[in-house]
Amino acid sequence: MVIRSLVRGETGPTGGPALTDVLGTCESWTDQTVVVARDDGSGERVRIAVADIVSGKPVPPRASVRMRITPRDAQVRAQAMWPGLATRPLGEWLLRAGTADVRRTCSALAMGDPGMPIAEAAAHVVAHAREHDLPALTMVEVGSPVEAELLALGWHADRPGEAEVELRLASVARALRAARRAAAGEGAEVEVLEDDAGATARVTGAGVARAAYADDWVGIRALEVDPWHRRRGLGRALVAALLDWGAEQGATTACTQVRVDNAASTQLFAQLGFTAHHAYRYLAPPVGVTGAGPG
Repeated sequence: MVIRSLVRGETGPTGGPALTDVLGTCESWTDQTVVVARDDGSGERVRIAVADIVSGKPVPPRASVRMRITPRDAQVRAQAMWPGLATRPLGEWLLRAGTADVRRTCSALAMGDPGMPIAEAAAHVVAHAREHDLPALTMVEVGSPVEAELLALGWHADRPGEAEVELRLASVARALRAARRAAAGEGAEVEVLEDDAGATARVTGAGVARAAYADDWVGIRALEVDPWHRRRGLGRALVAALLDWGAEQGATTACTQVRVDNAASTQLFAQLGFTAHHAYRYLAPPVGVTGAGPG
């Protein structure tokens, strides 16, 4: 909400009382005082005397800049964290040729307008996969028109029954504050090792996670905590260490991918302020049409 209130002891430009606006979330309202948490990322809470309030109105929450980019653009930003990935444009689609066992890097990013009928674009995906001896796969936004058209052409879930994946985004600064407010692992000593592809955070014998940086985004992936060491805050400690590393590189946005049926990861990243931007999944061509292998 927006609350306009008097600034006691000050005069406005027209000679009347000075006024100020506070934009944020109303946390409490009594007969004497209103408490508003500012909506500017500062974490500041403002106490306003009810007698000083001139006006107030509710406003819908405004998504952050990072949440206003398209799913296609978010995925392009995220894939930049796989260095050396070969891509070829097909309109707004991207044909990718990477490691065959990493679907993100060997599938076609089928988001946006390919500049041709979907059936023709799908044929290009298959031909590209054959050229590079890779499986023919498309990464699609769940619920999108592209997904609907591919399904109508006989494309299907690459791994039937597999849950969709959410791309989640967060402010690095906010996520770090949330991680530091919570208890880090009990006696956890997190080691961060850098290499050409990014950084690895590990707690010896207990957990590991990977991160990469590109164009002011840090991507966190491959988070694993040994079952015997869970519920001790180790996952949070690993993520916090990689957020710290990303901040040192200049990152302002953090991203990660979480399967919607992974309750533990979903809860962890939600607690750190990661918000679902969109959901995606992988589709394979109709039975009998394959990308891998000769011909």
